Amino acid sequence: MNEVQPVKQFLAEEHDHDGCVKQAMQNAVRICRDRGLRLTAQRRRVLELVWNSHKPVGAYDILNALNSDGKRAGPPTVYRALDFLIEANLVHRLDSLNAFVGCPDPNSPHTGQFLICRHCRSVAELDDQAISDLIISSAAATGFVAEEQTLEVQGVCVACSNQSN
Repeated sequence: MNEVQPVKQFLAEEHDHDGCVKQAMQNAVRICRDRGLRLTAQRRRVLELVWNSHKPVGAYDILNALNSDGKRAGPPTVYRALDFLIEANLVHRLDSLNAFVGCPDPNSPHTGQFLICRHCRSVAELDDQAISDLIISSAAATGFVAEEQTLEVQGVCVACSNQSN
């Protein structure tokens, strides 16, 4: 069984967000170069907007930010960029929130398990192989072949929990 590491997204007071964004952008450039993918200026800017915080961001929030930058962008432009970023494993879509978050580990394929704080909207991504294996084996027991999985768990992060005490 894999040991689950503490989730850094919920430790905002100890988190170097500028360094986090810088690392995410460097990873994106390298990954796209290595995979022969084209990380255009528009796609790069959308990725930066997703990484602006660890809170999920909606497509229309991204669109508004792009238009505030002086760029004339429409919804199809944003959705095409997000589709590219999802396919490149640089961004995850959170269906329950209809929003997007940056992937902290785009270097390796993994399943998405997300902890979403109902109060502050922070999101933490787990990559617990034991959870993935349990879903795959439980599905297989019914004759179902699980091909993709995303698990979204809503609750209260430690910072918000401490504030209410």
